[in-house]
Amino acid sequence: MMAESALVNPSMDEKERKTSKLAAISKFRELGLLAFIILLCIFVQTRNSSFLTVGNLTDLITNTAILSILALGMMLILITRGIDLSIGSTLALSGMIVAQVVSVNQGLPPIVAILLGISVGIVCGVMIGFLVSKLGILPIIATLAMMNIFRGLTFTVSDGQWVSSYQMPERFVSIATSQILGVNTLVFVAIIIYMVAYYFINHTTTGRQIYAVGSNPASAKVSGINETKILMIVYMIMGGLSGLCGVLWVSKFASAQGDTASGFELTVIAACILGGVSIAGGSGKISGVILGAILLGILNNALPLMNVSPFWQMAIQGSIILIAVVINTIVKRGVDRNNLLRRRI
Repeated sequence: MMAESALVNPSMDEKERKTSKLAAISKFRELGLLAFIILLCIFVQTRNSSFLTVGNLTDLITNTAILSILALGMMLILITRGIDLSIGSTLALSGMIVAQVVSVNQGLPPIVAILLGISVGIVCGVMIGFLVSKLGILPIIATLAMMNIFRGLTFTVSDGQWVSSYQMPERFVSIATSQILGVNTLVFVAIIIYMVAYYFINHTTTGRQIYAVGSNPASAKVSGINETKILMIVYMIMGGLSGLCGVLWVSKFASAQGDTASGFELTVIAACILGGVSIAGGSGKISGVILGAILLGILNNALPLMNVSPFWQMAIQGSIILIAVVINTIVKRGVDRNNLLRRRI
């Protein structure tokens, strides 16, 4: 009977094999992305020998630190089927407030400035979390509205003026250039945050519930998971990380402006998508997000070294993101089909 059924519908076995292959690919997606990054680095090195120098790689990693921190928070939001378009504005607002405070209080310890920035970000995150979790407003609508509100507040607080490096104390500006245990402070902070996030996601009940809410909200609700609390937590985390990055950004560039990080939220989302985070929710890995951020960092660093036109740089980055989205979609369909076949069996 099995032989007869195979003869009757030979294409069915072929579809199942393709589906199994796609499901297998999904398990090693990060390895594929890592291989692509290595090949890209080799290619760029052949075009410009200064790419793989210690100094350039140090700059690349340092410049990618802020992006990787924000991408981690965005991953948690995307997993819950949400999105946050306000992170650039939150970053700008927290950075501007901290810059003004340290310019007036020159003796303020850097750690206090950092905690102030995180606090401002958390307040912004609570506001968005309330709109999304309590009032049920779609995340894209809520964060789009708050993006403009936070950006407007940034200009209002600053009265349209910049805060420049000469107005900030030296030890605040040196946050981005200093080192901890021989590692640049920005990179060190990113490493610590990723270590904490790994434990939080993989070894806490709340971390597992975040994935449950994104995978199947109805089932999560039936199982007793408080979706409102989970959504509030992820937007607070995103806000806090945005506030932290606001301080790091201002310290790195030694200036606070009203249009700081304008549009940066799209780059952060792109890093998540390149890292295999599903915009449909329920799927995403820390390792993938790190690799996605590194890939964008390499592109931002390598394309100018190869004298690629700025216009082509945008086109190339967009093409790579589009290819990543297509691959993720195809792989996700294969995984879904594989799970469906297993249920039938």
